[in-house]
Amino acid sequence: MRSPLDYFRKPTFVMESLKSSHAASISKLHSEGFNRPWSDGEFQALISQAPVFGFVAKPEGRSSAAPGGFVLARLAAGEAEILTIVVAKSSRRYGLGHSLMDTVLRHLHRARAEYLILEVDETNVAAIGLYKRFSFKEVARRPAYYDNEDGKTSALVMRLDLH
Repeated sequence: MRSPLDYFRKPTFVMESLKSSHAASISKLHSEGFNRPWSDGEFQALISQAPVFGFVAKPEGRSSAAPGGFVLARLAAGEAEILTIVVAKSSRRYGLGHSLMDTVLRHLHRARAEYLILEVDETNVAAIGLYKRFSFKEVARRPAYYDNEDGKTSALVMRLDLH
């Protein structure tokens, strides 16, 4: 039985390596964060590529529950890129995006990656704030890159040197 205090506790998550068996659940989650979500098949194709890796955040003690978030990245020749990162609407504001990025960065440090790049919608203030807290710097802008309800928005290309 749940205590009334359980509703005030910050949920905890366990990070698991992303596998092709996660494709359906992360595809569904991806639709919460993007106007053009990627399909199960697109995720399976990416996850099967050797340089691609990622992590899925599962609610602690509930491994069969829907993930709270995930991150998909690629590392080749010392260069890393975040392909996509999503936190479920129900899991936002608990630091899960920070935990996912921290997990990726730890992986990249062990792999001796030189830098990490990503693209973020210029209107995604929360994500930009997160990346700046990790010391990412804007290095380029892609005009009219994303399709949103309000029309086209630019992508900020951000970079973090890992050495």
